[in-house]
Amino acid sequence: MAGMLYLVPTPIGNLGDISIRCRQTLEQADFIAAEDTRVTLKLLNHLGIKKSLVSYYEHNKDFKGNVILERILAGETCALVSDAGSPAISDPGEDLVKLCAEHDITVCAIPGPCAVITALSISGLATGRFCFEGFLSTAKKSRKEHLESLVGETRTMIFYEAPHKLVSTLEDLAEFFGADRRISLCRELTKLHEEVVRTTLGEAIERYNANSPKGEFVLVVEGALPKVKEAATADDAVAMVRNLMLEGMSRKDAVKHAAKTLNLPKNVVYDAALKLDE
Repeated sequence: MAGMLYLVPTPIGNLGDISIRCRQTLEQADFIAAEDTRVTLKLLNHLGIKKSLVSYYEHNKDFKGNVILERILAGETCALVSDAGSPAISDPGEDLVKLCAEHDITVCAIPGPCAVITALSISGLATGRFCFEGFLSTAKKSRKEHLESLVGETRTMIFYEAPHKLVSTLEDLAEFFGADRRISLCRELTKLHEEVVRTTLGEAIERYNANSPKGEFVLVVEGALPKVKEAATADDAVAMVRNLMLEGMSRKDAVKHAAKTLNLPKNVVYDAALKLDE
């Protein structure tokens, strides 16, 4: 009988954020697959847990993914962890989950710390709709294509960034979104020196050019303003009614349809349609 894969989120800074259920799962798993076994070992030592560790990260995921799969198919239970936060989100764990899904292995995700949601909730920007964009590519072409695709994005956008790349990323964001676009820069979340800077892209560039950034950042960027749809005119109504009648629709139904489609009063559309008799 096949085992299971548990996705176990780990603290993004404060070790006190580990949940009872996460701790129990780590204790009960047959082995733990970790992004960096040294980082995970520190957490396990803090929790007083001794467990077999298997490294699983971006550059060995193809080989180790199959090794982990075979152990689970043999009946073992694996707990997958990343260095911080929820595994499988902007993380090679995504591929292990796909592999398990392809082999009908049960995958159980345990709720817990997530830098994306933590940053969004304290950003002061719109939280109703958002999109997570992860790390921008370091390849210029891919980076440009990614940002170009987001120029008209109206949802709040969330990015991850390392301190040594922060200024160049802010400059690229300002180039595509405008220096006046609002941004919340969330640094060292849940740690002793947690900081949230709410400003604009232009001001952020000045700030971090003057003061070298430290710590890992989550960038929460305001979405673009929705494009205002131009109001329909009487001429638009005449053109639509004419086309609908040419397609065989009666004048009455054409007026009704045009009024609803163009969001115009029915009497306005009817009066405009009378021009067709002139």
